[in-house]
Amino acid sequence: MQNPRLATRYAKSLLDLAIERNSVEDTLKDMQLLNSICEQSHDFVVMLRSPVIHGDKKMNVVKLLLEGRNVSQLTQVFVNLLVAKGRESNLPEIAIAYQTQYNALKNIRTVKVTTATAMGDAFKNSIKEKIASYMPADTVDLKTEVNEKLIGGFVIEVEDRLYDASVRKSLADFRNKVIDKSYESKIG
Repeated sequence: MQNPRLATRYAKSLLDLAIERNSVEDTLKDMQLLNSICEQSHDFVVMLRSPVIHGDKKMNVVKLLLEGRNVSQLTQVFVNLLVAKGRESNLPEIAIAYQTQYNALKNIRTVKVTTATAMGDAFKNSIKEKIASYMPADTVDLKTEVNEKLIGGFVIEVEDRLYDASVRKSLADFRNKVIDKSYESKIG
């Protein structure tokens, strides 16, 4: 992230405007669209960050990308403001920060579950229900990922907390216990 404070400030301002204009959900969809475009097109992000390309050309490219996608007036004005202020390079970070601010506003907690193999829907739902029971005031947004290096088990990430119940971690812990030679200093 280039400038997280700046992204957070702009996202907060956009969220405040969206609340004022009763378009929080529409703006969220727009920010998700912009984030998706940024994730799918590295060239687009490079263009936004290029000091060689003039702001007018960047604005034209953004308008072409958003054309016909039913983007709200607030988002269009916001993107214009970013370009006018020379902050268009921060658009990817602002889109992510807006989604984070939205989640905080709506008490949505993103929980990432990583497993060695793909989970079935029944298993996903049972994990989501179990996690939700620990966070009754929040809505759980479950994201799943597959990492074959885990061998088995799972890893759960909630904000800055991590619960690692993978076979890979168990094997690493066992290896560290076997290799541990701290007992040698106690003998001699």
